[in-house]
Amino acid sequence: MTSFNRGALLVGASWAILALAGCGTADKATDNAETTPVEVAEQTPVDTVEATEQLVLSAAACTPPPVDRCTRGEDCGALVIEQGPAVNPETDRNYYLDYSCDLKKGEPVNLVLNLHGAGSYGNWQRHYFPILDYADDYNLVVVTPNAPPQMWAQTDDEHLQTIVSSLIDEIGAENIASFWLAGHSQGGITSRRLVCTPFFEDKVDGMLSLSGGRVGRAELSPDFYRPDMEAVMRNRPAFPPEVIPDCDFSHIYETGELEIVSLPETSVWAEKYSCDAREASVITDTEPGYVYDASSQENPNPVWGLLPRAGEADLYVYPGCADGRVVADVVRRGKGHTEGLEPKVTEEIVKLMVSVPTSKIASGAN
Repeated sequence: MTSFNRGALLVGASWAILALAGCGTADKATDNAETTPVEVAEQTPVDTVEATEQLVLSAAACTPPPVDRCTRGEDCGALVIEQGPAVNPETDRNYYLDYSCDLKKGEPVNLVLNLHGAGSYGNWQRHYFPILDYADDYNLVVVTPNAPPQMWAQTDDEHLQTIVSSLIDEIGAENIASFWLAGHSQGGITSRRLVCTPFFEDKVDGMLSLSGGRVGRAELSPDFYRPDMEAVMRNRPAFPPEVIPDCDFSHIYETGELEIVSLPETSVWAEKYSCDAREASVITDTEPGYVYDASSQENPNPVWGLLPRAGEADLYVYPGCADGRVVADVVRRGKGHTEGLEPKVTEEIVKLMVSVPTSKIASGAN
C-alpha cells in the first residue's frame, strides 16, 4: 500500500490537551455477537410540501465526486493540506462543505461539524473520518473547517458558530434531523468544550469523540506518545479530575484499542439516561482507512499509529436510553491514534448518529 504523506500532525502541546480531557478505553469483547447493523429510522421532512428542488448551499455547490478527494490505497500527498472551496464571509476562512447533489429542499438533513486534531488539517480529517463517503445514503451535510494555527481555541468559536448559523438558515431549522459535533483528538476535546456552551447547547443532538476523550474517563496508555516526543509525553502531568458535562446530548466514543488501558464495562453517560446494559457486536472491515501519520513511521509506535489496514472493531451500544439518546463505544482492535477509520466502522457510526429520534434545532423551530 502506498503511504499517505500527511505532513505535520498533532504537534507539541496536543498530548497535554488530550490529557486534560481524558481518553476512553478498550478491552476486546469476550461477549461479542455477530455483526448486527444499527437500525436507522426513516426520516421524513417536517414540511408537507413535496421536496423536488435541489438543495444548493451558497457557500459551496455539491460536487460529484467530492473535491480534493484522495483514493483509498494511493498516495494522498500534499492534497491533505488543502483548505476547501467554501468561504465564511464573516471570517474570510475556507472550509469544506460536503453534501449530496441529490439532496432536495425540504428533505431532512443530518448536519455534522467535523473538527481536525492539533497539528492537522481539515482535508486530513475528511479522510481520517470519511463520513462524506456516506453523504448520499444518509442525507449528510458535513462541515470540515480548518484552524489556522492547526489547533482549536476559543478565538475560533465565532467562525464555527457563523458557519452553523448560516447552514441552519439556508437548510431551514425545521429540516435539521440531527446535528452532531465530531472531532479527532484535540478536535474531540474542542467538541466537548463547545457542546454545553450557550450557542451549541440548544442545537447539538450528539457528540462524537474520535480518540478525543470519553465522557466517563478511562486510563490512557502509558505508551501513548509520538515517536519523536517520547521523553516529553511519558512525563506528562497527572490528569485533573474529570468534569461531567451538565447538558443533554447523545455520545459516541471511538478509539484505537492500543491508545488506552481498558474500556470501562459501564458508562456514566448511559447511567444518566437510564440505558439498559450494553450490547456488544463486531464490525469487520476488509479495506483500510485512507490516511495515517506518515511522519512517524521511520521508528513507529503502534500506540501512536501504524499504516492504515483492515481489521475488526468492537461496538458497544447501550440501548433503551431515555428520550432515545444514543450512547455507544467503538474500539478498533490493534489500532492506535492516527490510523484513519475503515469504511464499515465509519458507516456503523453514521447509522448511530442519524438514529437519534428528535432534533433540538427542528424542535426549536416549531
